[in-house]
Amino acid sequence: MKTLSTLGVALLAGCHVASAKEIVNPAKNEKYTSGEVHEALMAAKHVGDRPTINFRQLTPNGIKATWAAREAQGLMDSTIYASRDSAADAVPCVGGLAEVVPGDANNTFKCNNIDFYDFKSHADLGSAMGGGSSSWGWTSEDGREFVAVAQRDGAALAEINADGKLIYLGRLPQYPTANASLWREIRGYKNFLVIGSEAYYHGIQIFDMSKLLDVDPASPVTFNNEEDLTGYFNGLPVGRTHNVVINEEKQYAVAVGAQPRTHSCASGLIFIDLTDPSAPFSPGCAPGDGYVHDAQCLVYRGPDEQFDGRDICYGYNEDTLTIFDVTDKNTTNIISRTSYDGASYTHQGWVTDTQWQEFLVLDDEYDEYDKAGEGASGYPVTYFWDIRSLAAPKLTGLYRHPTKGIDHNQFVIDGYAYQSNYGSGLRIVDISSLPEDPTGANVSEAGYFDIYPEDDEAEGGGSVDFVGTWSHYPFFKSGHILVNTIERGAFVVKRTDI
Repeated sequence: MKTLSTLGVALLAGCHVASAKEIVNPAKNEKYTSGEVHEALMAAKHVGDRPTINFRQLTPNGIKATWAAREAQGLMDSTIYASRDSAADAVPCVGGLAEVVPGDANNTFKCNNIDFYDFKSHADLGSAMGGGSSSWGWTSEDGREFVAVAQRDGAALAEINADGKLIYLGRLPQYPTANASLWREIRGYKNFLVIGSEAYYHGIQIFDMSKLLDVDPASPVTFNNEEDLTGYFNGLPVGRTHNVVINEEKQYAVAVGAQPRTHSCASGLIFIDLTDPSAPFSPGCAPGDGYVHDAQCLVYRGPDEQFDGRDICYGYNEDTLTIFDVTDKNTTNIISRTSYDGASYTHQGWVTDTQWQEFLVLDDEYDEYDKAGEGASGYPVTYFWDIRSLAAPKLTGLYRHPTKGIDHNQFVIDGYAYQSNYGSGLRIVDISSLPEDPTGANVSEAGYFDIYPEDDEAEGGGSVDFVGTWSHYPFFKSGHILVNTIERGAFVVKRTDI
C-alpha cells in the first residue's frame, strides 16, 4: 500500500489537467459578500479581535488558530532562532540539502537549485514582537539593494550587500494610533515604501527609502512617524486595509480590502494618487464587485485591442477573478467576473508578462486547508488563465506542487513564477511554456528552498497549515531573494543557476 500511495503522489504532483472549469459571472455568495469566509480564514491563523463566527459550520474540520497555538508553545519567539554570523560563508544546496548548521535538523533546509546566503531573526531585525508578513525591496541609483521586512510592530529596514549579507539599518514602527498587527503589507513606488495594515487607525505610511543611504549599520535608526514620513494617507474608512497595490506607471496606489464592507467603497479598490507622495489623496473607488483581496493594476498591453492603453486591474476577489477597467477612477467598469469549480479563496495572482498580457497565474489560499476542489489532496495548486480576451478569461490548466502546503503570494519574472507557499517555503516554477501550451503540460519546478524544516517528516513532505512564509522579494538584479518568515525572521537565498 505504501508503494502504491507513493506512486499515486508522484503521478499527482505536477499534474496539469484541470478538472475545474471556469464559471462565468457567478451569482454572489453570501458567505463571501458578508465577510464570513475571510474572517474564518483570518481566525484560522490567529484568533484575536476577530468577530465571533461559527467556524465549525464553515469548515467541517473546524478551525485551529495556528499562530495563537504556536505563540503558546513559544515558537513565535524569534530569539530562539539564531541569526547567521556575519562572517559565515554562504551554504550551497548539495544533494537536496543546505546544511546551515551541520547536524542540526532545525537548521538543515531541503532545497533544489537555491543556495543559502544569510538569516537574521526578527529580534535581530529590531522587532520586540516578531511575526513576519510582507516584504519589499528598492535598488538605489548606484545599485545598492535595500529591503523592508514587515513585522507585527512595524517594518525592519536593511541592506543586502554584494555577498548576500543582510545588514540591519533600522526600522519604521507601526503608526502610533494603531495596535500591532501581523497583517502588514508593503509595496514600492519609485524610492518610496507604501505600507498598510489590517490594524484599525493605521492608515497608509509613505516612507523614502533613500533615507537609508547614509545610515551607519553600527548605529541603526528608529525612524519617527511624525518627522520621517514623506506622506501619510488617512482617507481609509477605519484606517485598515488588507493590502496595498501599486501602478507606478500611472502614479497611484490602491488600498484593497479596506474594511468595513458596508462602507460606500465596499472594501473594493480605493485609489490613492501618488503624483506628489507628500500629499496623497483619493480620486475615487471601485465598489462594484465588493471586497477585493489583492490586485495587480497595469496599463494594458496585449492582444485584446479594444483595451489597448487602458488602465486595467486584475482583482482577486475571494471567489472570482474580476477584471476592471479603472481608467476613470470615478466610473470604474467591470469587464468580467469569473470563478472556477472548487474555488475556496481566490487570493492573489500575477500576469506572466506585464508587457504582453496573455496569461496569468492564480492561487487559492483556502482550497488545500478546506480540502476543496483541485486542492483537496493538500498539494498547492497554481491555476493558469488565458486572458487574451479580458471579457472572457479561460481556465486552461494547472500545476500541482510536489510537497504538501498552502500557496500564497507569487510574482512572475522572465518566465518563472516565484512563490511563497507557507511551510513548503520558496518555490520557483518554470512557466515559460504557457504561451505554446496553456495547459501547463511542460510546466515544472525549477527550484525551491524549504524554510520550515519542522514539518519535513509530515505526510507529503509538509503540513497544510499557516506556518513558514507568505512573502518574498525576488526582483533584485543581483539575484538575491529575501524570504520573510512568520516565526523566525528573514532569509537571503539565491538561485544556483544564475
